[in-house]
This record gives sequence, structure tokens and C-alpha cells, in this order.
Amino acid sequence: MSETRMSGVILRNILLLALSQAAVMTSISLVLASSVVIGASLATPALATLPLAMQYLGTMLVLYPLGWLIARYGQRPVFIGGALIGALGLALAAMGIWLGSFALFVLAGGLVGVFNAVGQYYRFAAAESVTVNLRSKAISLTLSGGVLAALLGPNLARWTRDMLPQPFAASFLALVGIALLAVVLATGLRLKPPAPVVATVSMPFLPLLRRPDFLLAVIGGVAGYALMNLLMTATPLAMMCSHFGFAETATVIQWHVVAMFAPSFVTGSLIQRFGVLPVMLLGGLCMLGCIGIAVNGESLLHFELALVLLGIGWNFLYVGATARLVECCPTQQKAQVQAFNDTLVFLAIAGVTFSTGGLVERYGWLMLNYYAAIPVLLLILAIVWQWLAGRRALRAASA
Repeated sequence: MSETRMSGVILRNILLLALSQAAVMTSISLVLASSVVIGASLATPALATLPLAMQYLGTMLVLYPLGWLIARYGQRPVFIGGALIGALGLALAAMGIWLGSFALFVLAGGLVGVFNAVGQYYRFAAAESVTVNLRSKAISLTLSGGVLAALLGPNLARWTRDMLPQPFAASFLALVGIALLAVVLATGLRLKPPAPVVATVSMPFLPLLRRPDFLLAVIGGVAGYALMNLLMTATPLAMMCSHFGFAETATVIQWHVVAMFAPSFVTGSLIQRFGVLPVMLLGGLCMLGCIGIAVNGESLLHFELALVLLGIGWNFLYVGATARLVECCPTQQKAQVQAFNDTLVFLAIAGVTFSTGGLVERYGWLMLNYYAAIPVLLLILAIVWQWLAGRRALRAASA
């Protein structure tokens, strides 16, 4: 394969991985747009985010086992199995809605979380299939599948919401078909077989944890994703309190998800042109801009613009942090490091999602944004510090 171009097989794999990403994110975006509304109707507003928190908890709990399975059996069988479990979870969610069972709907969220966990490995599969200089582009192209999900997920919720007597029951049944499509896509992948497991190879984590570049990659991914999820999950509740209907909420979530993934067509090229840290810094500034808009009003336009900036900021931080992580990760530790990173990400996401309903109810949308600005500012300072330190090191080396 050329150093600057991808072969036909690799392009085919990336296309299938991007479509698989679209399938996962279609499910997640529809769940995001509807889960809080469903939870509030089946239980109370304070518990409305519990199904989403269970989904993220399920994701967190299976990331390490999935990493071990991928290292031993390869990516394709794990991708197929995870999509099948996701289909089962979505079917149980539809049953929970039909029966009016909040407990069943919460339980289903855990199984849907397995599907989401598998989706976290698509970008790593793409990165591992190309040469080092093309990894950031492969990651961003795979994540671009989320654009299709942004267009399909919320619209699917609108089209199917009232097809059955219980609102959204048909929506989750439609998602069962989406998850089964991911199974078909995974069967077409032609990825590298897993490397032979060598029992004597055991590399400790401590040297990695002492590296500032590795720490920033992990912290950037964890903080960026958790803060994005906090504000995104709080938005439907805030809009409900501002007397907006589901159609307006679905539109805001739709444009947010578009903004999360549309930059992926250029993020990899931006990283190749300007470097990882400037792109991550731009992501942090976009998140700060989101908060600035959110605290200045609660009109539909305020919610839309804030969530669009939030999505763009997440993309630059997430793709940048992933590219940084892949650069730092030794080949022998890739499955372990990837699982460690994403476990921390979804531990943070599960925590903030579980508490979002109570935080909005107690402090309100305005104060939630003010509190969110604190870790965003700290993250920006950390990126700037490492960027300047890297430039000083380069000047010293050239001197």
C-alpha cells in the first residue's frame, strides 16, 4: 500500500466500519432523543436518565472483556456477537415500553450498551489496518458514519413514534433491524487475524502513566466525552422545562449528532496538517463556546447553536485524543490500553448520565453549564501547556 493512499481492501473495510458506526450511532441517537422522555413517562423526571446511565454502565463493564476477546479471537466475531446482543437489548426495550415496565426498559439499556461498546472498537480496527501516517484519517473516516446516523436516528423516531399504541415501541423494533444490519456488515470485514498470544509478554502500565502525552490522550477523551454527554443528556430535560415538544428536541439532538460526526471528513486531514494538540485545543474552545451560548438564553436557537458547537468540540477532542492514544500505545498493549481508555470514558459517562436528571432538577440548566465550564477550562490549559512544552523541546533539540 502507498504511504499516502489506501488500498481497495482497506477502503472497503473502512466503508464497512463507517456503515457499522452509522448503525450503532443510529441506535444511540434515537435512544438519546427518546429515552429521557420514555423514562419520565414510565417513572419520574429524576429517574428519567437511569436507562441511559445503565446503557453506559453496560458499555463500561464489557469493554475489558471485549478487548480480551478481540485479542484472542479477532475483531470480526466480536463485532458480530456484540451486534446480536444489541438487537436483543433493543427488542427487550420495545417490550418494556409495550408492557409499561420501567425496570425492563432499564435492563434493556445494559444490553444496548454492549452494542455501543463494540462500536468503540471500530475506530481502532480502522487505525490498525493502515500505516501510521494514515491512522488519524482512518479514524475520522470511520467516525464519519455518524453523519448518516444523525440523519436517520431522530427522523426514525419521528416516523415510527406513533405507529403502535405505545409511543416509541415501534421505534425500538425498527432499531432491531438496524442492529441486525450491523451483523451483516461485520461479516464482510477482512481484517488482520489476531496476533498469537504470548503468555510471557506482560508490559506494566506504570511507564505509560508517567508519560504526559498518554495522560493527556486519556484525560482528553474522558473529559471531552463526559462533558459532552452531560450537556447533551441534560438538553432534553432543559427543553422539556422550557415547554418545547419532542419534535423540537429531536431536531436539536439531530443537529448535535450531525455536528459530532460531520467534521470527521476533515479532522484527520487537520491533524495531519496542524498536529493533534492544536485540533484538540480547538475542540476545547468549541465546548467553551457552547457553554457561552447556553448561559445566554433558552430559545430554540440557543439550544441548537450550543449543541452544534458541543458536537464539533467533541469531534476534535475525541478524534485527537484517539490519534494521540494510538501514537502512544505499544503494539503489545493495544487491546489492553484501548480497553483501559474506553472503560474510563464510559465510567465517567455513566456517572454523569446517572446524575444528570437530579442535577438539572436541583440546580437548573444555567448552573449546570457554569459548573461544566470549570473542567473545560482546565482541559484547555492542559492542552496549551503540553503544546508549548512540545514546542520548547523541539527548539531545544534543533539548537
